[in-house]
Amino acid sequence: MTSDAEPGRTPAVPPTLLARLPTGAKLFLILSAALLPLALIAIVATFQTSRVADAEARARLRVAADESARAIAIELIGDMTSLRSAVKALTADRGDAPSCARVQGVFAQQAATGTRFVITDATGRALCGTPLPVNVNLPDEAHPIVGTIAEDDGLVLGLTGPPGAPRARAFFPRSFLARLGAPSSRAIVYSQTLTLGENTLVLEDIPGVQPFDRMETMQTEIGIAGLTLRTSIRSAPITSSLVVAMLLPLLMWAAAVGIGWFVVDHLLIRPLRRLRTDVANYTPGEVIDPGKGGALPAHEIRELGDTFRAISHTVALHEAGLAEGLIRQTKLTREVHHRVKNNLQVISSLINFHSRGAPTPEAVAAYASIQRRVDALAVVHRNHFAEMEDNRGLNLRSVLGELASNIRATAPDEAHGLGIVLDVEPYMVNQDVAVAVAFLVTETIELAMSCDPTAQIRVAVKSGDVEGRALLRVISRSLVESDSLRDFVQRRYGRVMEGLSRQLRSKLHHDPLTGAYEISVAVVGHA
Repeated sequence: MTSDAEPGRTPAVPPTLLARLPTGAKLFLILSAALLPLALIAIVATFQTSRVADAEARARLRVAADESARAIAIELIGDMTSLRSAVKALTADRGDAPSCARVQGVFAQQAATGTRFVITDATGRALCGTPLPVNVNLPDEAHPIVGTIAEDDGLVLGLTGPPGAPRARAFFPRSFLARLGAPSSRAIVYSQTLTLGENTLVLEDIPGVQPFDRMETMQTEIGIAGLTLRTSIRSAPITSSLVVAMLLPLLMWAAAVGIGWFVVDHLLIRPLRRLRTDVANYTPGEVIDPGKGGALPAHEIRELGDTFRAISHTVALHEAGLAEGLIRQTKLTREVHHRVKNNLQVISSLINFHSRGAPTPEAVAAYASIQRRVDALAVVHRNHFAEMEDNRGLNLRSVLGELASNIRATAPDEAHGLGIVLDVEPYMVNQDVAVAVAFLVTETIELAMSCDPTAQIRVAVKSGDVEGRALLRVISRSLVESDSLRDFVQRRYGRVMEGLSRQLRSKLHHDPLTGAYEISVAVVGHA
């Protein structure tokens, strides 16, 4: 048994409740205690100021809108009533001059502002008044009074009646309507728009309105011809309460940044720096002590320090073992490829040696054919061994160039005029694709030499339509469709070429007219 306290050692002090809390909880409590009063003040001030200001603005707007709509309605209804009386009198007697004089007297008061009226018979002849300054068509509706807005000029109202009866129209200019709709309180800056259906007539506008200005709008029915008056005023201006409400969030942000920095710096950053220094200065035999910072650092940082102390030695051992294993693996891989390349060269030399003692030309040709296939595999391994340091893949241009040289060197005597032309872009491929391509090109050239030993052969590798793939083409006049070509494909080459195309995961196409074999191969990039 061990005693609770050993001589010469200070007993461990149990962590306090604050020390046991995670860092997120500490940060939340501190920020809440600091920012909650400011947030409550901002909410109360903004709510109170906005409510009072909006209520005052709506009250002023309601009074102004009702007053303007009433003034316009009284004037328009009175004028149209006078016109209606004159139309009735002229309907009964087209020469009733007193009725015409009375309505002219009514409109004479507004004549200086541009107000006009005219009463016409069914043929359009003026019976009373003067022609209107604007020419507009009134809507054909079954209402006693109809109207239309003449763009920015003003308002035209008309009286409807039975067919053949006189008709009356009146024009009220925009300036006259604006003067009528002006509220009695000149302290109000307002805008007014007269609307009739989809048409509008701006009577008064507020200068300098910005997109972010707060506006209060009210629509009031005029009560004649479907007219509506839309009145708008600015909301209450920015007051000290609004300034305080706008500045408080900035103050809250500044306080949050300052407090957050203090908390994170003392609870996270400084302990992490101390821990980083301890880890950087670690030497075998030293024990990292994460508890020397006291109870202030975050609980998670103390646990991280304990973890570093536990795994530091294990990490060093594992790194040493991995480095040694990687070196051994690299050496072994290089040795394997080197031995495979050498073995293939030995096999090629043995085949060449035996071919010299072959009893028949057919045997010599068979040895040469086998040697060309072994050379194709050796070329791939030789290039793969050369590219191992970069590990970018094999360069098809180098592989096919060396392969063409080997085929020309081992070609039979009757193929002394064989020509192989290369047009290969420097594409990079992996080893599996390189092996399949090398064998496929060798088989195709063998097929061409079997059909016509003196034919010229062109091998091309160009970009394809699909990203990440290139198009391999072998073209020769000896590959044009013929009986000998079909015989060689069926007896000897067709099954091998089909198997290699399946290994390349693509279909091998043959163009019998141009004498071309082509297939799409996967590439890993350009050299």
